[in-house]
Amino acid sequence: MMLIDDRKKLILKAIIDSYIDTAEPVGSRTIARKHGIGLSSATIRNEMSDLEERGFLEQPHTSSGRIPSDKGYRFYVDQLMSKKELTPREIQQIKEALKMRIGELGQLISQVSAVVSDITKYTSMAMTPQMNKSVLKSVQVLPVDFDKMLVIVITNAGVVKNSLVRAPVIPSPDSLQKLSSMLSLNLGGVMLDNINIDDLIQKMKTETNLDNETAICIANGISDCLCQVFASDVYLEGTSNIFNFPEFRSVPKAKQFFDILNTKKILCAMMRMSVENGGIKVRIGTENEIKEIKDYSVVTTTYVLNDQIMGSIGVIGPTRMEYAKVIASLNYIRKAISKELMQIMELGPGGPR
Repeated sequence: MMLIDDRKKLILKAIIDSYIDTAEPVGSRTIARKHGIGLSSATIRNEMSDLEERGFLEQPHTSSGRIPSDKGYRFYVDQLMSKKELTPREIQQIKEALKMRIGELGQLISQVSAVVSDITKYTSMAMTPQMNKSVLKSVQVLPVDFDKMLVIVITNAGVVKNSLVRAPVIPSPDSLQKLSSMLSLNLGGVMLDNINIDDLIQKMKTETNLDNETAICIANGISDCLCQVFASDVYLEGTSNIFNFPEFRSVPKAKQFFDILNTKKILCAMMRMSVENGGIKVRIGTENEIKEIKDYSVVTTTYVLNDQIMGSIGVIGPTRMEYAKVIASLNYIRKAISKELMQIMELGPGGPR
């Protein structure tokens, strides 16, 4: 990237700050009048032309003013924008939201996503952790019908999953209660990654006298529950916030945005990129690898448990995003969610309490 002198930096920052605030192309007179940088309109106009030639600004066909390009926003985020801190009121808002008695992981992620959306005024996204390393707490097998049973798996994070299975013969309620006790005794405290389904089938046959076919059906139900636990969910909050921005009020633009939000594959891909890299990531417009979101900016961060990345949270919005506010919010919230996650998982620095 070519060097930019201090005068151009001052003008570029003023243009981007103004455009983020108003969504209106910025002219030289606006900069001279409102930003007090001590330069004439003619001088500013010349510098704006140079910034446009270098690719930092663009000039819409309908206006003589300029708007930032993706390259301009990138330079702004990396070198020009002023750092922001959350206000005491916003910090208190986060603390109050997380004071709720949250005992289940999905509740925590959903609640945090809602707080991020409320503070930033953008659409927030949060991906639940990869739960392979969590531990199983209990298993219940309940009769439902003459040929159906419900298998329920509960983890130490409060995650509850169930699977409806069919079997040619359904054991009596007493037999299923004894089976549930046996499964909970054998699997309780075992890391999900370490559960061996084949071994489990043999244990059910030898310890509860289940026939082979019924044991396989129940084991398949447990396996299905584990697959559900392993699959990450994406929570969305503030989807209608996009209508607060004039550039998204047209029907085609709004429809495109909601198509993105309704495609779980795209959302998961966006969030997994931040998990792979860690830290706070700002992807602006065409920097996004996914073609459907090249008109948007996506800012994401990760949350951790005992130094291990567990999941991610972020916002999606226009490239005309208040980046400093978003980054400040995500920086604070990722620490809060990591702390809450440790309490839910009942882990300390040294492992299980």
